[in-house]
Amino acid sequence: MPAAPVTVRGHQGMVVVMRFLRRRGVLCRTCGLAVFRQMQADTLVRGWWGVLSMLITPVVLLLNLGALSGIRRLPPPATAAWRPPLDPGRPVLRRPAGLFALIPLGGLAIPLVAVPVLMVSGTSKEPSGVHFTPRRNLDPLSVGACAHNDREWPHQDLRNVPCDSADAQYLITEPKNGYCAAGDYVAHLQYSVDGDSTLCLRPVKR
Repeated sequence: MPAAPVTVRGHQGMVVVMRFLRRRGVLCRTCGLAVFRQMQADTLVRGWWGVLSMLITPVVLLLNLGALSGIRRLPPPATAAWRPPLDPGRPVLRRPAGLFALIPLGGLAIPLVAVPVLMVSGTSKEPSGVHFTPRRNLDPLSVGACAHNDREWPHQDLRNVPCDSADAQYLITEPKNGYCAAGDYVAHLQYSVDGDSTLCLRPVKR
């Protein structure tokens, strides 16, 4: 505990036929993340092998992102269960399945990106008709320092700030025994120095 109902979907294309997969259960944050990553990775490898499956697989992958949003809203497990939680393993894009999926995803992305770009470039009088707004705060967070989020949760655009400044919202700490304390937020992995470590965000009391 705490736990919540979680449904993660998968798809398998087999040239002529296809399979729709689903795993449902009342899961904690750690187990839900493990189920999401496994189903998403399997779908990235096995979901494309059919004409209709090429269209269905992206929809399934996007639906699972909604499930992931609910999983991430759960705080880390706070009570012991009769067996340890599942190992979430590596993030999906850090697995071989994520690299393999770049081939079909790249093929789908080219027309999806090319059509809007051509439309904008054809109607815009300026050569720079397309604008991108990447995340601004790219520096890793420092444990022991404080952070400020320049966006609204659950979106994160975190930056280091002095703890005695008015911008300090969260104290950056490391997990204890692999878990953040109750009431803490969890920073995205890319904010750690190595890009693969969990950092906790403890709200600063004023």
